[in-house]
Amino acid sequence: MLEQITYQDKILAIIIRSSYSNNGITFFTPNDFSEQLAYMNHPKGKIIQPHFHNAIKREILNTQEVLLVKNGKMKVNFYNKNNESVSSCILVTGDVILLACGGHGFEMLENTEIFEIKQGPYLGENDKTHFVPESKDKDIV
Repeated sequence: MLEQITYQDKILAIIIRSSYSNNGITFFTPNDFSEQLAYMNHPKGKIIQPHFHNAIKREILNTQEVLLVKNGKMKVNFYNKNNESVSSCILVTGDVILLACGGHGFEMLENTEIFEIKQGPYLGENDKTHFVPESKDKDIV
């Protein structure tokens, strides 16, 4: 199953549920996203030609990140540029989310292990701005 969280015609997040399945390669992200997310399902014996990725200078203005819930359950809250809650969702074991834009925060509903993948280099606290939400979260699940 595939879901998109949007706000004012912008994709805030793309969620791929653990139940998602398809044959071949499926890219979920538009070509202009700085983080590309795809699903691959190949049969035994399939060969992917060996290759290198070319050195291409890219300009990245906003960090996008992918989270994979290894196990557990968590709530993801989404915020607009005014720090107002605009949406939320629940992720469980095996779910994947690409956080594309906007603000976000997390609440662990169970002990939760997460893999995070994002562009580098990582600049520590200079990489983000923390804020206090302006309104209560809206549950949209």
